[in-house]
Amino acid sequence: MEPLMAVAIGILFAAAIYMMLRRSIVKLVIGLMLLSNAANLLIFSTAGMVRGAPPLVPAGLTAPEGVVADPLPQALVLTAIVIAFGVLSFAVVLVRRAWEIVRADDLDKMKDTDT
Repeated sequence: MEPLMAVAIGILFAAAIYMMLRRSIVKLVIGLMLLSNAANLLIFSTAGMVRGAPPLVPAGLTAPEGVVADPLPQALVLTAIVIAFGVLSFAVVLVRRAWEIVRADDLDKMKDTDT
């Protein structure tokens, strides 16, 4: 399962970089979205792909029993999802505003409007 996840993460990173190198600003935003998803999968896969119980300590014990899930990667990915949504929302607003002003999707045409 882990080698398959490594290949999927590599494909997502490659697709994200490819999309971000295109001239279209919409493809740039799609590349940002793919990049954030690839980073989230990378965090999950480095934590280990194991099923486990919640890390709750029963009364009277000092440690949880059996295999438990690591809550740190889950918290990191949850935070990364919120941050990625904020960045994506901001980028979509910027794309819309750039379209209203320049009426072009090409980044080279937007460069001509610089002063």
